[in-house]
Amino acid sequence: MTGSVPALAELGCYGLAGHTDTPRDLIAECARAEELGLGALFLSERFNVKDAGVLAGAAAAATRSIGIGTATTNPNTRHLLVTATMAATAHGLADGRYAFGLGRGFDLLFDVMGVPRVTGTQLEDAVRSLRALWRGETVAGYDGPLGTLPYVSQGRVAGEIPVLMTAIGDRSLALAGRIADGVVLHTFLTDEALARSVQVIRNAAADAGRDPAAIRIWAVLATVEESLDDQTRARKLVGRLATYLQGYGDVLVRANGWDPAVLDAFRTHPLVQGYPGAFDAIGTTAQLHRLRDEAIPAEWLAASATGSPKDCARRVLDQFGAGADSVILHGATPDELAPVLEAWRLLRPADRFADLPANPGRMSS
Repeated sequence: MTGSVPALAELGCYGLAGHTDTPRDLIAECARAEELGLGALFLSERFNVKDAGVLAGAAAAATRSIGIGTATTNPNTRHLLVTATMAATAHGLADGRYAFGLGRGFDLLFDVMGVPRVTGTQLEDAVRSLRALWRGETVAGYDGPLGTLPYVSQGRVAGEIPVLMTAIGDRSLALAGRIADGVVLHTFLTDEALARSVQVIRNAAADAGRDPAAIRIWAVLATVEESLDDQTRARKLVGRLATYLQGYGDVLVRANGWDPAVLDAFRTHPLVQGYPGAFDAIGTTAQLHRLRDEAIPAEWLAASATGSPKDCARRVLDQFGAGADSVILHGATPDELAPVLEAWRLLRPADRFADLPANPGRMSS
């Protein structure tokens, strides 16, 4: 691998966190993240100006040491060979620092797109087939959840590309434990839900005859430091959680053991009914304060890192205490994370992370 292992290999952030109209901003974010010593840069995919393959290529070309992870794309939006090629290209460009991420995605979005919904069997077949292609093998005569693949081959060996899975429900967590190299959990999990999720993953790995400790589990912690202006804080905290509750609140509420009646009340709130978009994209400060005061319990919002840099750093430490191997500081740019990282260095149990590599899908080099 070119370059050295980042100083804070255990921490990551998202590139172009949230919504953007200017994907070129990723170049400057890459440089800043690497300068700050962040261990990994994760790239989510949206069907606008955030294509996972293009972003991964840009990040690989713009950096030398930071790990790069797609978190995530889906197995139903590209042909298997196109997906394999995308990952192999990014991995080669990054000189081994890249991990490929898959997830279930959103059923309602796939319905309106006219593509099949993603199933656990489809994810399992995709991971198995992708690994075969990267080993230089051929996938032939396949007729199943991925479609019909008479003959698919890359004709070369791409190497061992780590596979990340995003997961929140028990079945997805267990599937990740059986087949993935790394797992990216969900934002706004309570510490108790995080600990339980880690246990589900590791138990499933053990049941499958795998080494549970070899799977790198990333907690995802919404990080909103107090020096940000009020509107930004409201969008990154209240707006982000409200958007998740709009889209798939049942899954998140179930994962945390929260009261579903509160979710029902949120959905029937006059501000939420018929709202014309995502709260984290278009919500005004007044609207978000109203949701905070009337529709979203304070304990739900507390599943995050807020307050002073030291307060945020302590919440990072909590994630490791709950069993995570690494933590994505979610929803913030590298510049916004700088004071938190400074505070983290004072609390950081350095020996714990001495062997972590840059690649976010590996536990060891």
